Amino acid sequence: MPLRDHFRPPLSEQRPWESFHSGWINSIADALNEALPEGYFADAEVHAGATAEIDVATFGEDADTIPSAAPSGNGPPVAVLSEVVAPALSIDVAFADDFEVKVYRELGGARLVAALELISPRNKDRAEARSAFATKCASYLYNGVAVIIVDIVTARKANLHDEIMATLSPSPGEQAGDDRLYAVAYRPIRRGSRSQVDVWPYGLTLGQPLPRVPLWLSAVRAISVDLEATYMHTIQRRRLG
Repeated sequence: MPLRDHFRPPLSEQRPWESFHSGWINSIADALNEALPEGYFADAEVHAGATAEIDVATFGEDADTIPSAAPSGNGPPVAVLSEVVAPALSIDVAFADDFEVKVYRELGGARLVAALELISPRNKDRAEARSAFATKCASYLYNGVAVIIVDIVTARKANLHDEIMATLSPSPGEQAGDDRLYAVAYRPIRRGSRSQVDVWPYGLTLGQPLPRVPLWLSAVRAISVDLEATYMHTIQRRRLG
């Protein structure tokens, strides 16, 4: 199934891109759970922006209804703020959209080893949003978590691979450019005394099939993510023909 443009008519008028992204990320998670080695599992996570919300008008209104302590099972009571304290400072930030699959290793408790991110238009929209997404991916890599990013967004011009590389290194090398669609696999690895991130870029083209991309579970072990098969599965399940 050749890659289609989900962000412009006629397809954007038939199905919202959020629905397709959600379906695709779940198809990828299902496919990974069928192929991952014993002791690993994949979970899909989907949300847009921040997960916590508060009405400013609630500050101070319910202070009398909040107890000063609450029971905690058989242990001692847990202290609870008796009044809501206003912050000293509030700043505007951009929270990254999450259309991602996280892969965990169960040995010794669930430990995150890899993440696959489907880029959204909001990830590319503003400088703050681009920085938030790049910082999230760079944080994964700094903590030894492998990453794949997939960008099929045609409605915004920005290259988040370039943003990630600039976040990781003051001299990231050649920039890919704003107009390119792509998938990129990243592997954090230590070679002797050097900490490095290996990069595998794949160009994507509308009207062409999608590639298989390596998702690294460790420095020496990877699983192939079949973007084409999962994309086709999602197209069929969403009845997009």
